[in-house]
Amino acid sequence: MGWANQLGKDSRGSRPRCVLLVDGGKEEVAGRLTRLVGVDGVTVTGDDIWMPGGKPVQREDGSWDATVAEEVELDKPNDLLPLGISERLGNWWLAVSENDPRTPNWDIASTCTVRGRKALLLVEAKAHWNEVARSSKGKRLGKPASNGTLKNHEKIGEAIGEAAVGLRTVTGGRWGISRDSHYQLSNRFAWSWKLASLGVPVVLVYLGFLYATDIAKGGNLFHSEAHWERVVRGHCEGVIDNGCWESWLDVDGAPLIPLIRALDQPFRNDEN
Repeated sequence: MGWANQLGKDSRGSRPRCVLLVDGGKEEVAGRLTRLVGVDGVTVTGDDIWMPGGKPVQREDGSWDATVAEEVELDKPNDLLPLGISERLGNWWLAVSENDPRTPNWDIASTCTVRGRKALLLVEAKAHWNEVARSSKGKRLGKPASNGTLKNHEKIGEAIGEAAVGLRTVTGGRWGISRDSHYQLSNRFAWSWKLASLGVPVVLVYLGFLYATDIAKGGNLFHSEAHWERVVRGHCEGVIDNGCWESWLDVDGAPLIPLIRALDQPFRNDEN
């Protein structure tokens, strides 16, 4: 049983490819992430920190430690943000924190530098069309829902609405992000905007992995960077201002840089 199987239901597609992207020596991974962004003034170095941190590690007794491959929720204590920023994110997003409700987790999150300022690189990755299609849905509210869950559902809607207003002010274009449609896309841009509004520059990368034949075939695959860009822009139509891509958006003096990138990351789900 190889390392990818330690990722559970996410042992194929975008998740193991993200893990491979950040697996290796510090300088090697930093170089990969810097090249992925490909924007002058944005760098990741060996002194930066990223999560996940690489592939699960097999112990001498044959068992596995998968903690290094875990994704981060930025409102929880982590090594990427000051605790005060994480707490402000949580208070903005949630009304009730009891029972440790889940918040958006990131395929890859890394500290970086943007024109000399400490910043955050956030990556949302897809490897096939169905991953994109599933993210078109709104946030589900399970039934029966507790009073705390209902309060959080309402607060999340308010937070995304606040971000939509802020982003409209920044770009002058239409932003239709919401809790009830395209929830994942909406929360990605909402969290990126909020971080920038708190003084943390953000590079937001929508990453398409090409030729992910381990999980899809034919029309479900992404075949080129141009193909992936068409998919992203179509998915975003009417939800975000598509003119924002490749731009340096000024959010209260902190840049927010949304990018579309594609990568052919080889992966076999039987590899060790």
